[in-house]
Amino acid sequence: MRTDLITREGFEALQQELNYLWREKRPDVTAKVAWAASLGDRSENADYQYNKKLLRETDRRIRFLRKRLEVLKIVDYSPQQDGRVFFGARVEIENEQGEQLTFRIVGPDEIYGRKDYISIDSPMARALLKKAVDDEALVPTPSGSKLWFINSIRYAVAAD
Repeated sequence: MRTDLITREGFEALQQELNYLWREKRPDVTAKVAWAASLGDRSENADYQYNKKLLRETDRRIRFLRKRLEVLKIVDYSPQQDGRVFFGARVEIENEQGEQLTFRIVGPDEIYGRKDYISIDSPMARALLKKAVDDEALVPTPSGSKLWFINSIRYAVAAD
């Protein structure tokens, strides 16, 4: 299951990606396809085949982003969240062996390319929701449940 929540920063990043793909990348690739097609025999034209494939991939991503942006719900910070783990929180946790992790709980569309973000749908985020500093969270893993302690919770009022 995929949650349709997103931070304002994540939503704006997806909008920027869509604008770039539609206004810059797609016209550029379309021009290359037209140029390569004008050279003649398309069956052996590597420029044509490569750019045609790139155009299909770009169009697929544009369609996905348009549909996804329609259903996403932006979750903004609220002062009522302070002191507890909710969507958008940056959480520092520690286990019994002293290992520490710090991450931000965000929507599934925001985690790609970021090692410091986890999805609200992940078992770790689900176990931490509504917990406070110094609370324990039992996180289910394939090798059994793991115990984590919450060291700090903070919310970024401005973009991180």
